[in-house]
Amino acid sequence: MEHLISSALIGEIEEALAQVSEIRAARIVTSPAGTIDEIHVLALPSKAPKQLVRDIESTLMAAFGIAIDHKKISIAQLGHESLPSAVGSGNVHARAQISSINAEVSGVYVNMSVALELEGEIFTGKATGPASRTGRDRLVAEATLDAIAQYLQGAFAFALEDVQILRLGRESIAVSCVVLVTSLGEQAFAGSALVRQNEKDSIVRATLDAINRRLGFLTTS
Repeated sequence: MEHLISSALIGEIEEALAQVSEIRAARIVTSPAGTIDEIHVLALPSKAPKQLVRDIESTLMAAFGIAIDHKKISIAQLGHESLPSAVGSGNVHARAQISSINAEVSGVYVNMSVALELEGEIFTGKATGPASRTGRDRLVAEATLDAIAQYLQGAFAFALEDVQILRLGRESIAVSCVVLVTSLGEQAFAGSALVRQNEKDSIVRATLDAINRRLGFLTTS
């Protein structure tokens, strides 16, 4: 008997599959009856498709008790030439060091720049917008994503969903929600960081933490 899949469970399954190291995005297609019809996966070319299919089958069985026919699984792999050298060579554990965070106010607007050091190179991301308090927080996160986009050379597209500074007990925490945009659709990832030095620094770390959940970056401590 096939499992009936709720919309909430679809999200959980897609999130679980996205945690498999080679998988960059996953989408579940269900039948009108609520059973799994198709599983579409976008993956790095570092593992054979047959092995990826077995990994997907194992993940579904171990995490959800769902047995899936391998014929329902479709694998689309990125080409080696489309990936930056760090990802293509398997070095997905680059440590992002914060080099600088600068804000330049011009009238009612602010130009934000975030410089990250990755593998000995400096990548400076920029973002411009209204100079409001919440606007500045968003611009810090957007500039961080712009710096990462330069490092990845267009291999992946990220968009900022939201960023906030929250108060939990005696601690302030930066929380960032980032969306990974692929040909299969969108997937959201959240990251967080305690406010230690200042809020801008923590927003950068929270944004990197969100990306870490998909790309394997090791953010600074």
